[in-house]
Amino acid sequence: MISSPLLNLSAVAALVPVAVAAYRTPSERPGLVFWATMLVAVAGPTVLVVPEIMKASWDSGFSLALWVTIAVSLWIFGAVALFTREGWRLTPLLLPYLILLSLLALAWSGASSATVLAAEADFWLRFHIVSSVGTYGLCTIAATAGVAVYLKERELKRKQTSRLGRLLPSVVDAERLQLRLLAFAEFVLFLGIVSGMARGYLVDGHLLSLDHKTLLAVLAFALIGVLLLVQWRSGLYARQAARAVLIAYLLLTLAYPGVKFILDVVIA
Repeated sequence: MISSPLLNLSAVAALVPVAVAAYRTPSERPGLVFWATMLVAVAGPTVLVVPEIMKASWDSGFSLALWVTIAVSLWIFGAVALFTREGWRLTPLLLPYLILLSLLALAWSGASSATVLAAEADFWLRFHIVSSVGTYGLCTIAATAGVAVYLKERELKRKQTSRLGRLLPSVVDAERLQLRLLAFAEFVLFLGIVSGMARGYLVDGHLLSLDHKTLLAVLAFALIGVLLLVQWRSGLYARQAARAVLIAYLLLTLAYPGVKFILDVVIA
């Protein structure tokens, strides 16, 4: 639970400048203003989250789960923007979405969680948490690329161009980025499932718990795997691939922040 309204508001405000800068950057390459505002955006949620998870025991509630998701997504997106030619062009789609998540986190910042995790948690639990959050961050960027593909294809079909469409990467670049991120996400999700199985076996002797969170994660893993295989063997139309990515992202959303919402908001 992050109870300080000022810290929460500061983290929300940190996301706004880069979203504005992305709409006002018509150049082919991001400039100093973009990188400066991107640094502020990454720093805001990170400074908010790190002290919380470094405590002896921390409340892993819905608000903190959202802030961790935002922070990890921004770190991954920063790397994508730095090491790819067109990745930074997803900013006009990604940042408004993350701002929306930050407002939800702000709204439930005072609510405590039914789950409290100890900082001295065992290795397998730590590894499972890191891999799960990493997977969700990767899929967040991949889903954003999928939305970009859908919007660009729709504009091409209608032979219309909007300001947002001109800011987004091309269909080819967005699709290529989407598939690369999905491949990374599939690998990290595999590690998360294996680490969860290892911890389950050590704790209660069961390799796989048949709860809704595990089932949704396994379904997402299978869907991403099938999508990557079909794309590699025969190729999918960009819009079809984008829809499959969004379905996988929905499954992961239900498995991770969705579970937190049910436990800490609906049931509580």
